[in-house]
Order: sequence, then structure tokens, then C-alpha cells
Amino acid sequence: MATYVGLLRGINVGGHRPLPMAALRALLGARGHEAVATYIQSGNAVFRTNRDDVDAMADEIAGDIEAAHGFRPEVIVRPLADLAAAIDGSPFAGADPGRVYCYILAGAPERPDLAALDAAAANGEAFHLGAGEGVFYLHAPAGIGRSKLAAMVERRLGVVTTTRSLKSVAAIVALGRKVAASGQPAGARLD
Repeated sequence: MATYVGLLRGINVGGHRPLPMAALRALLGARGHEAVATYIQSGNAVFRTNRDDVDAMADEIAGDIEAAHGFRPEVIVRPLADLAAAIDGSPFAGADPGRVYCYILAGAPERPDLAALDAAAANGEAFHLGAGEGVFYLHAPAGIGRSKLAAMVERRLGVVTTTRSLKSVAAIVALGRKVAASGQPAGARLD
């Protein structure tokens, strides 16, 4: 049985598209996933399963949410090892992990427009498209709230993404390791 991470985009933001984490855990459990745990309200779930088709699992999760809650979020499912590799692969290891953002990619960009992203960089921003991690890294010392570069990443890469700070990715990986090691971690509800 392997451990996976499900990352949802655009839920529980400003009162829109509400999805309680208890409901997400219940949906995943109903699909037969085991040791389901969530981290904060932004849609981060860790679970164990015998399945290995991440795209099919993502589609099912999105469909189940749509059927139960009336909206269909973007969902990206990755093996826990992929997120651990994203931490290890960060080219910004010395930077504040709360200011390094990992855009988890739904697929490989075919023709990313890195020149346009480079032209939009401001306030000390730097980025790197990870070759094997399926991650676009953005170091944004001033944050991403008003960053023009951050706002155009998905469009310029040409693939669906969901963004987490490196600090959040580390917390999700730590939770995933507890799930993998013990089946169901004590206090799995971290949201």
C-alpha cells in the first residue's frame, strides 16, 4: 500500500467553494482510501491506497466533490515521494520556506514561456522549473499576493498547477510520513 497526497485548488477561499476537511476525509474514505488525514483548510489530504493511477484518483475526487458539494475543484494527486523530492529539489534551500512557493504541476509543460516569466520578475523574485520533480519553484521574498510573475505562472507554463509554500509542503510530507509509518497518525486532523 502506497501513500499519496491529494492537493485541491481554490477551495475555502474567501467563503467561496466551501469544503470542510471532515467532508473531504469522508469522501476519500468512501473511495476505499485508508488512513486519510488532512492538513489545514486549503485542501491537502494524505492517504494510503493500493491504487496507482494518480490521474484517475484526481478525477474521482473532483467528481465526488462536485456530486456532493456542487463545484468541481482542480485536484492533483501525487505519490508522497514526489512531494519529498520537491523539498529536496528546491534550488532555494537557504531561503525562508514561507517565501518559496511550489507550483505542483498537473503535467509536464510542453512549451513553457520562461522568458515571459523572467521579464515579469520583480522585488528579488527568482524561479526554477524542476526537471524531475514536476514542480515550478518561485522564490518571492515580498510574497505572491501582488506578484505579476506569480499571477502568470500557470498560463505561461501551459499546465494546471496548485501552489503551496515550501513550508506547507514540508508539513504535508511530515504528515504523510506519519500516515505511511503507522497507518493512521495520532491527531490526524491538523486543520
